[in-house]
Amino acid sequence: MPDKLTLELVTPARQMLSEQVDEIFAPGSLGQFGLLPGHAPMLTTLQPGELRYRKGKEIFYLAVSWGYVEIENNRVVILAETAETEDEIDLERARAALGRAQQALTGMSAEEKEYRAMQQALARAMVRIQVAGKHKNF
Repeated sequence: MPDKLTLELVTPARQMLSEQVDEIFAPGSLGQFGLLPGHAPMLTTLQPGELRYRKGKEIFYLAVSWGYVEIENNRVVILAETAETEDEIDLERARAALGRAQQALTGMSAEEKEYRAMQQALARAMVRIQVAGKHKNF
């Protein structure tokens, strides 16, 4: 049985990753899921959240948004609308976006067109803040 997964992470702007990793945890539409070498083939959707992967004893964190995850033959391809490492996240900008989204949501009803967009902005901002504060080691 193979002992590594090939992780490829692609956004519309760039290919972010192509690495051999030991395990992956991703935010799926039905909740967080984990992947290890030898995982059965699968195609699922990605929702905004924290993506983390482990290489040896080192853990890496990224903030991702909507997309797809395909697993086949120990190769994991993640197509995400956006993805940012903790070093790429401007924490003050993320906090400002969180505040704007929260303020906009309090003044809207669920029927308004922008309500869903503001919910999504809120989710993205919260994930970015969460990932920006992570440490890379156990």
